[in-house]
Amino acid sequence: MSKYNPYANSTSMHFFGIDFDETLIKKYNQQAPRYTSYPTALEFLPIEADAEQQILSQQNPQTPLSLYIHIPFCRHLCYYCGCNKIITKKNSDAGDYLDYLFAEIRHKKSLLAGKKVKQLHLGGGTPTFLSDDELIRLWQFLQEEFDFDSEGDFSIEIDPRELGDNTLSVLKHLGFNRLSFGVQDLSETVQIAVNRIQPKSLIEAVMNQARHLQFDSINIDLIYGLPHQTTQSMKQTIDEIIKLSPDRLSVFNYAHLPERFAPQRRIDERDLPSAKDKLTMFGNIIETLTQAGYQYIGIDHFAKPDDSMAIAQRTGQLHRNFQGYTILGECDLLGFGVSAISQIGQHITQNPATLADYQQRIQEGLLPAIKHIQSQEKDALRRHVIMNLLCHDRMDFATIRQTFGIDAPTYFADELSELAKMVDDELLYIDETGVQILPKGRILGRNIAMIFDEYSTSKQGRFSKAI
Repeated sequence: MSKYNPYANSTSMHFFGIDFDETLIKKYNQQAPRYTSYPTALEFLPIEADAEQQILSQQNPQTPLSLYIHIPFCRHLCYYCGCNKIITKKNSDAGDYLDYLFAEIRHKKSLLAGKKVKQLHLGGGTPTFLSDDELIRLWQFLQEEFDFDSEGDFSIEIDPRELGDNTLSVLKHLGFNRLSFGVQDLSETVQIAVNRIQPKSLIEAVMNQARHLQFDSINIDLIYGLPHQTTQSMKQTIDEIIKLSPDRLSVFNYAHLPERFAPQRRIDERDLPSAKDKLTMFGNIIETLTQAGYQYIGIDHFAKPDDSMAIAQRTGQLHRNFQGYTILGECDLLGFGVSAISQIGQHITQNPATLADYQQRIQEGLLPAIKHIQSQEKDALRRHVIMNLLCHDRMDFATIRQTFGIDAPTYFADELSELAKMVDDELLYIDETGVQILPKGRILGRNIAMIFDEYSTSKQGRFSKAI
């Protein structure tokens, strides 16, 4: 076992440096889940009759709620997309969809004992496919049905190309305090290749207006590995994005799976960068963003040190759920709309993935969930370990003993033995207090966490590459 421990003399509770070691990444990089839950969504089974009703009716009224509203519509087809989105120009589609959403929300809410909302996120698709009036209508309906915390986290994904002159002002007035939008790449050649054309001037205008309106946090999404991207062009994009100074950044690895996602069939594989270039891009992204002062949160997320997400990580209060990293992990997640996922206590449910199936269930007066996972008592321990490794780079033996009443070194003897090779490569450190992921290991957090996943052994090949 390596005796190297850079944390031994640290006065900080956590150490969040990162060291990009290409050789070690190539050695350990393998398919791994993203762990937005444990068990993961791969364990979904068909839901039993009346199960969703029982789950909702047993929700703890003292547990606050996080609401997720899925708007599946887009006006434009992005060729890199791997989601179930509905491409349409008809505004009437959104109006009809809201009626179905309201019916689902009323039905679920009638079964809940609690109604305190600390978090709301509108995702998609394109939530700003909705008109300003429809956004107001949706917000007012939610306000009538639930009790919103005045200090809550209320976010929405926007498409810079689909904003009215007053849309951002409307969102701010309603109470949204966080925005997220996709840029993907600033190169016009890349934008044309993926059919998402939005000039830098448009991105700047949206950022300037959002800053003027004083949104608390602004997130930008980027993707590396797109057609015609080069290491130099991606560096230029990162440099320009840093000048725009978003509070958070999500930098995703493009996975080309045309056999699964029809839009990707419009991309010529010959135009994609090599695996070597993709790895170089990611290394450059990490180096450039950390030098610019961004804190690497984990997997593909970065945040300014004064952003609430970065603060939550440093204070041990960061969590993960189906919305990714979150500062409000103590909430029950209620998802509404096509393909939306809910997580209530030990239960995870998912709505139908197609609009027609979703609408049919609502029309029949049924609760919409068609898939279900019920985690077992043993899953809680492993969920604790995996989420702490991904959020705080740490597995603390004393906390496990206090929380679960077990001796972690004995219980996880096989897993700790399997980590020995990573200790030798200085990806992590193990001592009598626990496991600490080191800077070289942070990029490979998913691969480290997967060692504690009882479900992963027989399911290799079902996950995306970590990098």
